[in-house]
Amino acid sequence: MNKEDTDKPPSPSWREKLLQILKGNPSTREELVDVFRTATDDSIINDDSLAMLEGALQMSDMQARDIMIPRSQMVVIDKDLSLLEIYDIVTDSAHSRFPVIGEDRDDVVGILLAKDMLKVLRPGGEPVSDGSQILNNLRTSVVVPESKRLDVLLKEFRVNRNHMAIVVDEYGGVSGLVTIEDILEEIVGEIEDETDVDDEIDMIQSKSENLWLVQAALDIEDFNEYFKTNFEDDEFDTVSGLLLQSFGHLPAQGEETQIEDYHFVISEADNRRIISAVVRLNPPKPEDMEQAES
Repeated sequence: MNKEDTDKPPSPSWREKLLQILKGNPSTREELVDVFRTATDDSIINDDSLAMLEGALQMSDMQARDIMIPRSQMVVIDKDLSLLEIYDIVTDSAHSRFPVIGEDRDDVVGILLAKDMLKVLRPGGEPVSDGSQILNNLRTSVVVPESKRLDVLLKEFRVNRNHMAIVVDEYGGVSGLVTIEDILEEIVGEIEDETDVDDEIDMIQSKSENLWLVQAALDIEDFNEYFKTNFEDDEFDTVSGLLLQSFGHLPAQGEETQIEDYHFVISEADNRRIISAVVRLNPPKPEDMEQAES
């Protein structure tokens, strides 16, 4: 090794580089995000880390109502169901936790863990038809208001080792539920496991003649194949990208746009992505066809 090499100061680590950037003392969240983006451009942190940092910062301004699974989409178990009926719900949904309700969805009496069914269904055990054996040992349900901040809720989940909370409105009625996975997905992005199935039949649901519910994550190629369209996929891969290009911004629920012969209405969206859209085919009017032929 040359003496000149030994005299050179050691290269700063990425942490030291980041500290050097942060010495600018950003005074707003936007300035802090700009610092992180600069760090990404300088290869101090990668794109995935940047996305998680931005997600964590954004999460501190979000509330339970922003990400909760709506009441209508909750998979619940009626306390009067038989064990076989409960088993069918658990296996069909492939969830691990289920709100158990009494008279209606506002009456949540506890949370059933799928693993607790194993104690009743163990091989060689006595055959049981009554679901009361497992429903008598439910976990206590955690109840939070719609306005609960996600960063606070995540901390409570960690401290109390809970994974699900029932979200209620100002009148005490159930609005939906939120899980620890829902919160983590705001930071790290969509978490898929072996129970998440991207089935084309589910991605495109026919509601009536010329009317469909389409998931925004559907590939443009699959959309084109199903609807016999020729939307270009050079600039985007999914229906979400097609819609974002058409709107020019992230649309909210209920916003509409027309793309060629198809009318799109945003069915579900949050503050980060489009989730689904209702698609209606608007065929050319007879007078338009006559003009085109003449």
